[in-house]
Amino acid sequence: MKIFIAGASGVLGRSLIPILIKDGHEVFGMTHHESNRSVINQLGAIPIVADALNLETVVTALQQTRPEVVIHQLTSLGSYNVADNAEMRNIGTRNLVQASQAVDVKKMIAQSISWAYEPGNEPADEHVSLDIHAPTPRKTTIDGVVSLEQSVSAMTNHVILRYGSLYGPGTWYDTTGLNTVKILHGEVPATDGITSFVHVHDAARAASQALHWPTGPVNIVDDEPSAGIEWLPVFASVIGASKPTVQEGSNRGERGACNRLARKDFHWQPMFPTWRNGFKQI
Repeated sequence: MKIFIAGASGVLGRSLIPILIKDGHEVFGMTHHESNRSVINQLGAIPIVADALNLETVVTALQQTRPEVVIHQLTSLGSYNVADNAEMRNIGTRNLVQASQAVDVKKMIAQSISWAYEPGNEPADEHVSLDIHAPTPRKTTIDGVVSLEQSVSAMTNHVILRYGSLYGPGTWYDTTGLNTVKILHGEVPATDGITSFVHVHDAARAASQALHWPTGPVNIVDDEPSAGIEWLPVFASVIGASKPTVQEGSNRGERGACNRLARKDFHWQPMFPTWRNGFKQI
């Protein structure tokens, strides 16, 4: 199968390409930077340089490659600038969908998030509404996610992967990741807020398996949504940080997510069913 990965040089793209190559697919990897050509090539994919925010260059890239499937892993996560990432979800996704429709792409698989659900007392499944009434600053993230999912839904065949908080190589929870540094500096308190995690390799395996999944959103999270007062001391211990301070309460939408659909119906089997084991690999 001919597969086009947008955002191929990112954390998930780098984990996904070897899986797809091993499965015998022909893979094209799109990146914004010429400097990433060699990385994509070394992973086994054919590098394509294009700016996701420029419709003309995205259309040209897809016309040149004519893929059967487009996997959307576009993000802008070099910093905590949620506005940049929202712009990528909005404009980048719209461009990718329009270009895909122009060349008759058969299916799109797209990266979304599992912490965009409206508030509730239990981990959210895929039937729960997104938090469209969220106040600022959360509204910026939610609006970007809603735009992304609405655009992708214009593709007749699509899978929207609502990932949990990624940890592992290259993520914000890697040895030198942005969140790891903040935890090392004692800047992150342990709260009652619930987080669902997923190891980056398990997230990539879900993207490859989604080639055969039916249309719709799917939560890709591990089996154990947990409060910060539970998981943060464990993570801090693993990275050699001091015991975090405890702060009562939680932020809006920190309820975790349920993976029943992926696990039971689609037979996704994570290598790290819980962060308790996965954190030890950092």
